[in-house]
Amino acid sequence: MILPPLLVALTLAMPAMIPQKAPEIPVGVARVEITPEGPVRLTGYGNRTTESEGVEQPLWAKALAIGGDEGDGPAVLITVDNLGIPDRMTNEVARRLADRSGVARDRLAISASHTHTAPALTDVAPFLFPEFPNETEQDHIDQYTRTLTDHLTAVALEALADRQPGRLEWGVGSADFAANRRVLRDGKWVGFGVNPDGPTDHSLPVLRVTGPDGATRAVLASYACHCTTLTGEFNRICGDWAGDAQEAIERDVPGAIALIAIGCGADANPEPRGERSQARQHGEAIARAVAEVLDGPMTPLGGISHAQLSRVDLSFAPLPSREDWQGRAGQTNQEGLHARTMLERLDRGEALPEALEGYPVQVWAFGDDLAMVFLAGEVVVDYALHLRHVADPDRLWINAYSNDAPCYIPSDRVLDEGGYEADSSMIFYGQPTRFANGAEAIIVEAVRNLLPASFLASEE
Repeated sequence: MILPPLLVALTLAMPAMIPQKAPEIPVGVARVEITPEGPVRLTGYGNRTTESEGVEQPLWAKALAIGGDEGDGPAVLITVDNLGIPDRMTNEVARRLADRSGVARDRLAISASHTHTAPALTDVAPFLFPEFPNETEQDHIDQYTRTLTDHLTAVALEALADRQPGRLEWGVGSADFAANRRVLRDGKWVGFGVNPDGPTDHSLPVLRVTGPDGATRAVLASYACHCTTLTGEFNRICGDWAGDAQEAIERDVPGAIALIAIGCGADANPEPRGERSQARQHGEAIARAVAEVLDGPMTPLGGISHAQLSRVDLSFAPLPSREDWQGRAGQTNQEGLHARTMLERLDRGEALPEALEGYPVQVWAFGDDLAMVFLAGEVVVDYALHLRHVADPDRLWINAYSNDAPCYIPSDRVLDEGGYEADSSMIFYGQPTRFANGAEAIIVEAVRNLLPASFLASEE
């Protein structure tokens, strides 16, 4: 076929459509097993009354170290199979890394999988059970907490030592087993279940790390759903669907380390749930979705060009009166234990906090190609939806359950609807009461202030 002269000229003038290749940067990967050596009380559910009854699946801490020692230095992302990592543990790991390798605090992020079948940690959800653990049980919890701090430090240092030339790329898939769990009647919360009309986030962002030979060395994926396939009747150590997803991805991508983080899924449960086989089913769904992303076009990334962390205070609603606490103190449940403890503090002359102080908000940017947000606590889906109006949704990745585990972080919608995520859950975390209105705006504005201007949506 002979082309017309004008078409020939236009064809020759067009640039060749050569796929863009990610720049080569130092990347390290590591994993450390964190399965406890003996029985320990499991977190997540308040109906368990004994220590764990064996190991169903090993638990892991895994790390990515991104970047060289020049400039601002490397950044380290740790994922960990646990309900949530407290701020003091994150800060202690950060202190050790700063001393031993010079990693800056704003270049460390720790994201928990929020599995409800992992060991309890000291002072995380301290009122989860109707009675405090006995002395032996608390010793086991405290020892595991100290050991986990050591493990998180070790896996970060191993990833830093493992750095070699590599490439990063990312893409987004989807999985559909997350279901909104807040059942409403006349606009108010009435219990847990499946709300087909409630908001969910089924997006599945995926980051791939390849080595000099092009082989995949690591895969990071994030999904906005509770790790609650297994219920409180299950008293064995397990990673739930996130643990199964890691195993399935590593099976499908031989030689790779799979890391799982959790998005803004505090008001979403996996469906179906209740059986061990269903957790495996959900893990396989994640692995299939990840495989589809890895098999398709992905966006190449450079190193982390911007890393910043700030802290904000979130005000509580007016505190209960002494009479309110006294009225609850006689109950033989978590609410009674919580009320008695608050009264003991008041009797010692302690002032109860009027705000959650120092809530951490963190942002990393990979040039202008991707902004990764880390929010602490159990963050409901509205934050992801809101932030996708604040910033370009096609270049935004949001991880919750990161850096601290203070409580649920309800949105304006959830506060208005009331119920577990807004109210009663605060008891388990030891907070004095629900948040005042306005927490959502404060957190979203903090993220906006940390994001580079190139990611922000137009003000129009």
